[in-house]
Amino acid sequence: MVKSAPPATTSQKPSKLEGIKERSNFLREPVATELLQDTTHFSEEAIQILKFHGSYQQDNRDNRVKGQEKDYQMMLRTRSPGGFIPPQLYLTLDKLSDEYGNHTLRATTRQGFQLHGILKKNLKSTIAAIVQSMGSTLGACGDLNRNVMAPPAPFKNKAEYQYAWEYANHIADLLTPQTGAYYEIWLDGEKAISGEESPEVKAARQVNGTGTIFHDGEEPIYGTHYMPRKFKISVTVPGDNSIDLYTQDLSLVVITDSQGELTGFNIYAGGGLGRTHNKEETFARMADAIGYVAKADVYNLVKAIVATQRDYGDRTNRRHARLKYLINDWGVERFRSMVEKYFGKPIEPSQPLPEFKYQDFLGWHKQGDGKLFLGISIDNGRVKDEGSFQLKTALREIVQQFNLPIRLTASQNVLLYEIPPEQKPAIQEILDRCGIITNPKEIESLTRYAMACPALPTCGLAITESERAIPGIIERIRALLNKLGLKREHFVIRMTGCPNGCARPYMAELGFVGSAPESYQVWLGGSPNQTRLAQPYTDRLHHNDLEKFLEPIFVFFKKSREKGESFGDFCARVGFDAIREFTANYQPSASRSKNTGGHRITVRDNVFNQLKATAEAQGKSMTDLLDEALKAYLKMEE
Repeated sequence: MVKSAPPATTSQKPSKLEGIKERSNFLREPVATELLQDTTHFSEEAIQILKFHGSYQQDNRDNRVKGQEKDYQMMLRTRSPGGFIPPQLYLTLDKLSDEYGNHTLRATTRQGFQLHGILKKNLKSTIAAIVQSMGSTLGACGDLNRNVMAPPAPFKNKAEYQYAWEYANHIADLLTPQTGAYYEIWLDGEKAISGEESPEVKAARQVNGTGTIFHDGEEPIYGTHYMPRKFKISVTVPGDNSIDLYTQDLSLVVITDSQGELTGFNIYAGGGLGRTHNKEETFARMADAIGYVAKADVYNLVKAIVATQRDYGDRTNRRHARLKYLINDWGVERFRSMVEKYFGKPIEPSQPLPEFKYQDFLGWHKQGDGKLFLGISIDNGRVKDEGSFQLKTALREIVQQFNLPIRLTASQNVLLYEIPPEQKPAIQEILDRCGIITNPKEIESLTRYAMACPALPTCGLAITESERAIPGIIERIRALLNKLGLKREHFVIRMTGCPNGCARPYMAELGFVGSAPESYQVWLGGSPNQTRLAQPYTDRLHHNDLEKFLEPIFVFFKKSREKGESFGDFCARVGFDAIREFTANYQPSASRSKNTGGHRITVRDNVFNQLKATAEAQGKSMTDLLDEALKAYLKMEE
């Protein structure tokens, strides 16, 4: 029998956070005490425990004034397994964003919503309103299981998609913290009415026999110290990589028989993307295939994997604390062997699977039961009203009028579903009036497949810009591609303001990772379907040098690609040595060098936003539109 007694690194001093967790009385203190204090912010110790409740303390760096207190504010994140947002919860979040937040909602890359700009004094009211509207923030952050992901598509005629939703919910329930702290602090001890937990999940949480649970205290699975670091899980179906399954600590793939009945799950473990610049011991890693488990045993296997990481994950060095490092250090065979000790039986070999493909489900689709669903693209997940684009207004009107549920996607988009066909014209009219594009073919393809993290000004880890920078970066890349005769080319671009990788740039065909103010590490060679890790190509590219850097790489791609080959596949096939050699010997042609696009001008945010809206309405690039306007103003001629 395996003994559960974290931390495993008993010969080394546990990290400071391990002591904070131990002293918290199962996530109660010092949050409960400090919440009652008339202050603008929490202490460092409370901040760490507050994460388990779904909130990060931040400060708006744009509003910093020398000699004055930081502009403290809270970010709240929802726990939404499979991205499910019921209509009453969405309307509550929309209202809270205006009443207490910064008037926007942000869809995350883990299928949740984030509220930004909440003051400490309004935090309790905000969380209480979310819980009372069938939502939760418990476990959306912190050292425990995070939001469980699943494909968002509501296909009612494909049983495997319904199984993925079902088990994403059940596993989220299984691994939800059992402490009463959440309801004591935010709802004064009154547990909100919510969906009844499955009896099999309740029973599975208590099953032991092999050291997976603790029999004393409030947390049977997590114990006093919870997990060494965050733990991420997804459930998907064969062939569907809409949730980046290789980036998760644990991924389950639904396996059905010829009649469509669930038989079990293929198991992947050890993915994770967070890393630290100049720390080679930290790295991005893809998950490994572990085996297959029958559906009757799935909860016990999930607990066995969680218990292995709980008891043997590194509790001394938090940079080395994720499951990916345990599997990398041990090897898959030793890891599987330890999991089997907790599981109590051998893990079966994996079942054959088709190749995984990325899907975003944008546009109108049939659910398979006579109803429709609609995927709406959201630039960087930011739901807001800006100029002629009134997405926040449109979604509020649609959900209010038609009482539709929502599913968030792992690409920061939103699906409205359960739509009777007769309601389609009215919904389309609202979206058209609010300037929202619903035909995915009309969306700039580089934008459609791009993602960025929030970064500055609110994320404390951000080194440089991301969400606010990527629209201009994409515009410049599109202009360069057009100039080089690659007008129809598109690829997956992802950007983060720091190396933690929240927008998963290490799986992109072209990844930008903040490395210094206004500069990025560039990663190349990921696949269009996010099934291969990219690799670091250069450590520091200043954004002013973007065109000069990318032009020779794109020219080499155009000259030497195989038929139908994507940019990421090309970079992986030819290798960085060949790319560097071509770049070193590259001489721009006279026609190209005549207009390099290397000159930069800065415009105010309101001008940029209006320019973007007008360009999209006219089907032009912002560069071309601005060029026309300036020539007209200056009365220039070609």
